[in-house]
Amino acid sequence: MLAASCSLASLGAQAAGHFDVDDAGTLDPGQCQYETWWGRTGTEPVTGFHIGPACRVGPVELGLNFDRLSVEGVHTVTGGPQIKWNFLGQAADAPFSAAVSMSTVSDLRRGGRMGGQFVVPLTWRPTSSLQVHANVGADWALGTGVRTPRGGVAVEWAWNDTVSLIAERSKAAGVWTSRIGGRFSITPLISVDVSASHSGPRGVRGFVIGLNHEFTWK
Repeated sequence: MLAASCSLASLGAQAAGHFDVDDAGTLDPGQCQYETWWGRTGTEPVTGFHIGPACRVGPVELGLNFDRLSVEGVHTVTGGPQIKWNFLGQAADAPFSAAVSMSTVSDLRRGGRMGGQFVVPLTWRPTSSLQVHANVGADWALGTGVRTPRGGVAVEWAWNDTVSLIAERSKAAGVWTSRIGGRFSITPLISVDVSASHSGPRGVRGFVIGLNHEFTWK
């Protein structure tokens, strides 16, 4: 159950849909988005629901993340703010870009215990259709403040203008997860993500489907 819980719980503070490895991009000035996903993993099973609105404000992207996890009749609700700053390679076609992302999370049902996350996302674009993302950072557990390293690598290939395939390998809370999936654009501003994952030494399986919608706020 630990591996399954970590696999879903680690997703809420990311800004790349439900995938664990974040890219270095941010929204364009004046743009907002919301990301929402639902997932299930393990034999218990663990189910998770996430919603995360975000907007570009000046040079940074500001967001909020809210997550609800349920396992064996026990429910947790967490939420908190996130800030992301792209400090290198801001152009969409830049060959290399880098950012920093920081977030906090609080247990909204059990006394407001706090945790957090710090991640440095890196993106390399060797071709117009291929991107390689790498993350390095750390998580601070809710309530205890125990720090664990976080990291991973993802490869994203645009098959065409509407379909991208994504494969990643990441580690969070001491658990390795392999994930493969795709992003399907319904319109230039609306996309659907689907993925399947294997986590931990027992190969706990999971499935997630998500929706991403970008829009102009001014």
